[in-house]
Amino acid sequence: MKHLSTAPKLTTQRLVMRGPKQSDLAEFTRFMTSAPSMKAQGETITPEQAWFGFLIGIGHWHWHGFGFFTLEEKQTGQPVGRVGLIKHSDWPDVELAWHLFEGAQGKGFATEAAMAVKQWARDDLGRDKLYSYIDVENARSQAVAKRLGAVTDGTRAPHEPEAEVWIHAMED
Repeated sequence: MKHLSTAPKLTTQRLVMRGPKQSDLAEFTRFMTSAPSMKAQGETITPEQAWFGFLIGIGHWHWHGFGFFTLEEKQTGQPVGRVGLIKHSDWPDVELAWHLFEGAQGKGFATEAAMAVKQWARDDLGRDKLYSYIDVENARSQAVAKRLGAVTDGTRAPHEPEAEVWIHAMED
């Protein structure tokens, strides 16, 4: 199958992290349109918006040289979420972000994958700092950020007023 992105393939103890495939669209659409975590944040979208979002994600890899990795659990081969770097045109900095699909939360996948992305961003992309924009009510994502060594002083993201800015230092 033709590669849709320039994403490298990263691996961790339990995950294969790769660029998007056409076959990922169905799971991505289900997550974006109906996942409880998306509903809780008031961020569900229509299937048509999910289609455009999926294509934007592919273009993001080509434009910036980074984007979301699809996470596959090695044991099952099933997609369990997305973790990666994003930089939208009106955002001040590159964000390290994560989204786990239903049933994958609470297993450490977000932390495991984000650690691998941080190392890749430092070693391969030369990044010395990353940011996460986390909703002030999202305790689970805040816990992931803390496990990754990120810190916040409570400053709100200029592009997302309900989100705090978490800063990831890129030390070894």
